[in-house]
Amino acid sequence: MALPAPNSSARAVVTGASSGIGMALACVLADRGHSLILVARRGEILTELADELRRRCGVEVEVRATDLSDAAATARLCEELASREISILCNNAGIATFGPLAELDPAYEQAQVLLNVNAVHDLTLAVLPQMIARGSGGILMVGSAAGNMPIPNNATYAATKAFVNTLSESLRGELAGTGVHVTLLAPGPVRTQTPAEDEASIVDKMVPDFLWHSSQRVAEMSLDALGRNKMRVVPGALSKAMSVAGGYSPRAIVAPIVGTFYAKLGDAE
Repeated sequence: MALPAPNSSARAVVTGASSGIGMALACVLADRGHSLILVARRGEILTELADELRRRCGVEVEVRATDLSDAAATARLCEELASREISILCNNAGIATFGPLAELDPAYEQAQVLLNVNAVHDLTLAVLPQMIARGSGGILMVGSAAGNMPIPNNATYAATKAFVNTLSESLRGELAGTGVHVTLLAPGPVRTQTPAEDEASIVDKMVPDFLWHSSQRVAEMSLDALGRNKMRVVPGALSKAMSVAGGYSPRAIVAPIVGTFYAKLGDAE
């Protein structure tokens, strides 16, 4: 069964829609006729995006300026979504940190878990029963190849993405035959455009240009895969290599090598 066709009462929800993959997902969904609920902290950016999508695509777009690392704010959003007709949920919002865990800000690490794990779990719980009852729906989980292996100096992020990866693939077993699609996106480096040299981040400088994927292309690939109910989509050579390394290489060998790279990212922050 395909994804639900766009209709005036249904909404596709995109979290982290104010930049990157989330913004690209919102644009592709709107181009395909889906009305939207956009979620992110930066309400002013969401409002500008909503205005553009209404004008360009003729769809309904609602804005929810919500900090999903705030449990109370997430609970309010979940309560609303449980009472709405949600056809597609894109669990995209997430943050990462680099460096030794003991040297990082504990409050920010805790917020990272609330956003990357708790919010993903809570939002999925909010919309899943209605999708099963209707016999249709789609949930795109934005995990990471980083969730397939231990990564020193990226410990919280890797652990949270391991949760998302496992949740996504476990749900598929439960939802077989229900008409509800679940696809895991495990992207590598993604950006909207190549930055000027003086604006390049340490990641931009360390990762060669040919390994980057455009956020627009990743969004298109992800939604196409969700429509086919594909288990996992892994765009880009680097993410594919990390997935293979995480699945088949001895962790005692892989972890120190990958950790050295991520330590450099921590030193640059």
